[in-house]
Amino acid sequence: MQPDFWDDKRPAGVPNSIDQNEYRSVVEVFERSCKKFADRPAFTNMGVTLRYRDLDRLSAAFAAWLQSSTDLKPGDRIAVQMPNLLQYPIAVFGALRAGLVVVNTNPLYTAREMRHQFNDSGARALVYVNLFGKLVEEVLPDTGIEYLIEARMGDLQPSALKGALINAAVKYLKKLVPNYHLPRAVSFREVLNKGRSHSLKMVKKTLDDIAVLQYTGGTTGVAKGAMLTHGNLVANMQQVHACMLQTSADGQPLIKEGQEIMIAPLPLYHIYAFTANCMCMMVTGNHNVLISNPRDIPAFINEMKKWRFTALLGLNTLFVALMNHPEFKNLDFSGLKITNSGGTALVKATAERWKQITGCAVVEGYGLTETSPVASTNPYGEGARLGTVGLPVPGTLMKVIDDEGNELPLGERGELCVKGPQVMKGYWQRAEATAEVLDAEGWLKTGDVAIIEADGFVRIVDRKKDLVIVSGFNVYPNEIEDVLMTHPKVESCAVIGVPDEKSGEAVKLFVVPSDPELTVEELKAFCREQFTGYKVPRHIVLRESLPMSPVGKILRRELRDVT
Repeated sequence: MQPDFWDDKRPAGVPNSIDQNEYRSVVEVFERSCKKFADRPAFTNMGVTLRYRDLDRLSAAFAAWLQSSTDLKPGDRIAVQMPNLLQYPIAVFGALRAGLVVVNTNPLYTAREMRHQFNDSGARALVYVNLFGKLVEEVLPDTGIEYLIEARMGDLQPSALKGALINAAVKYLKKLVPNYHLPRAVSFREVLNKGRSHSLKMVKKTLDDIAVLQYTGGTTGVAKGAMLTHGNLVANMQQVHACMLQTSADGQPLIKEGQEIMIAPLPLYHIYAFTANCMCMMVTGNHNVLISNPRDIPAFINEMKKWRFTALLGLNTLFVALMNHPEFKNLDFSGLKITNSGGTALVKATAERWKQITGCAVVEGYGLTETSPVASTNPYGEGARLGTVGLPVPGTLMKVIDDEGNELPLGERGELCVKGPQVMKGYWQRAEATAEVLDAEGWLKTGDVAIIEADGFVRIVDRKKDLVIVSGFNVYPNEIEDVLMTHPKVESCAVIGVPDEKSGEAVKLFVVPSDPELTVEELKAFCREQFTGYKVPRHIVLRESLPMSPVGKILRRELRDVT
């Protein structure tokens, strides 16, 4: 498409471009916002609210401790592995202020997955919550991690007694903390206390410096770190903010600076929530209410009752679970003006039911880890078009190509390519993999098949790669298959995604046993040991053979045809 193709198609109030020189780094955005919105609430969790000035002070203490008590240098990697807790933004912004590169890590990873990510990234430090201390103890000897910072659920309670009671309840009543021994670990509270006595030394960063390594399978099953620079993240903050400048009929912008309350149930370590709830909120001074365990729907709804919330980011699975609870319809939706869906396809029936109950339309967008992540989004309100992922965000170009790389005309389906300032620098230490998806002009091949309509709206119609998306999380068949092939009773196997009412898709595993004694139960137990929950196959089928091409490649598409 021509660069100006979308210029007259965006809704009123949304600019066609962003000023990429407005900020010099994520840290500058953060520090400016902490001054501008000092008295405004930033994050709330477990009954505690941090204002922007608190976040500024605590992240500075965290950064000062890193600078004064370790030999970590700017550019070194620090892994952050925890659910949605107040310690997460403190650690992330503290690490960035100290000049480190953040490695977002899923706290539900298995030991195998943790080892790979820690070693591949070369992480020298790890911030984790003690619920996962046993796993950290298991993997630590096989990694290069030198510094451990251990958070506990009650760390940031204003009363030390209340914090101690929460920690004791988590360990002894709920029994969520297995016994482990990590004598090297320094407590999160101690880090903050010691850091306060040191001054933060400013670290100069440029837009081209890496801020985050966000791991993804890309187009293969081997998890790779997408190098997201300060420039990538700042650009995506500005792009999302620009979309929220859309004006209503009375000429007022959708988002009012310093007045929005966002419910944040999606995990901050996932790129979707990381950018939306941890980064973009800075630009407008949003207040984020962190939900630590969104699977506990009754507790989730009880938290929502406390707020006249204005925005909610979620995905299809979450919307369905909320609406299925009898108390959901009794919430106060009078302030709700934004419901964003991402991570996985939005089901039409879910969107229609949500609008009926809440009065707010669900707006669907599209993005990838490699695009920081937002590449397109629908207009808000009546301009939204269900079944599409909307229009490219300002400053972003899209095109579709055929298998030879030729650009296709409007209305034809082909592989979607994206170009913009939010496109990653490349994959960490994987030049070949980078070259496969990113060309010299900056076009990223997404692996998704799309159609660009004449009016600029984009529809995702298929996936070129065999990616399976379970509740918004990417599952790569190659990874599952490679691990299954280490099982002594497995001769061959194949993984596909199948539709699932709750999670959008579920993993289905086909196995040809080498030992007739192999059972489905044995395979399930093996998978639970090897994979985090969303990767564990929900369906397992034992077969005598798998469909193969003449050169011996397993034909997943034939397995899909018979499913």
